[in-house]
Amino acid sequence: MAEVVPTNPQAEAAQGRVALWLDSEDLRWLARHCCCPEDASREVRERCDRLRFRASAALHKHGSGTDATCG
Repeated sequence: MAEVVPTNPQAEAAQGRVALWLDSEDLRWLARHCCCPEDASREVRERCDRLRFRASAALHKHGSGTDATCG
């Protein structure tokens, strides 16, 4: 098992990121949910992918895993 590296709040803030605490079930939903319309731009799809990836990564780091897919 890979070593868990704690988040560095200063480094995250320097990248413009903010902390967001969610219930694991909400994260699981977010990791699996894609609300992109058929005609969504590449930029919108990439943003959706990033959000779902980060939700999945947070669950993985927590030990809750998920199988994120976009339809």
